[in-house]
Parts: sequence; C-alpha cells; structure tokens
Amino acid sequence: MSEEKKELDQYELHLEEMLEKLRKCQKEKALQTCSACEVFLECELRKEYVDAVYNSMSKGATGGFEF
Repeated sequence: MSEEKKELDQYELHLEEMLEKLRKCQKEKALQTCSACEVFLECELRKEYVDAVYNSMSKGATGGFEF
C-alpha cells in the first residue's frame, strides 16, 4: 500500500516551522516537554505554536471551529 505525498499548504508549512523551533528550544533547555519549563504559561514561542496548530486545522478561517 503506497502513500501519496501531499503538498503542504501555508498553514501546515508554518506549523512545521513552529514545531521545529519548539523542539530546538526544548533541546537547548534539556526538556522533554514544554510543561516542565519555568516560563510555560508566559512563553511566546509556545503561544505561536498553539496558534499555528489552530490555523493549520482551521486553514485560517475564524469562528465556528471546535476542537
């Protein structure tokens, strides 16, 4: 069974970029998860990542999107 490689849209590309930045930060701080970080709730990088996840799921549409 072969999988077709789909092209990523702008939201998915941004999500991949943010995920890489997040992983790099975790590695630099020797953490397995963001929740172990002392700035977890105030972290701008994490907030940008959460926004990127939302936008990749909603494709930039506002309102009416539920998790």
